[in-house]
Amino acid sequence: MTDAGREPLGPGDEQLVKVAALARERAYAPYSNYKVGAAIRTKRGKIHSGANVENVSYGLTVCAERCAVFAAVAAGDTKDYDAMAIVTAGDELPSPCGACRQVLWEFSPDVRV
Repeated sequence: MTDAGREPLGPGDEQLVKVAALARERAYAPYSNYKVGAAIRTKRGKIHSGANVENVSYGLTVCAERCAVFAAVAAGDTKDYDAMAIVTAGDELPSPCGACRQVLWEFSPDVRV
């Protein structure tokens, strides 16, 4: 996983951010009120999105990043991801948690986030 941080957006990245922002609107976060959206793009240009989904049993919560990867896998895109965008409400730079980093590394260790 490559941390793109605040680097300028590359070709197609604006669309990736827009898809992640739309996913964020669908997040289910009644406990933390911290809504996150993510979108992952394959090297062929297909985009899959995900949102965080909380549960009262907090360990069952699924992060937006993993949700996006799982959606890609369910659609038949299991590897070769190009980039991922993560959108939150604030100006802070979001960073995937350890579990999300592990999933990203397993499916595409060179993905740019």
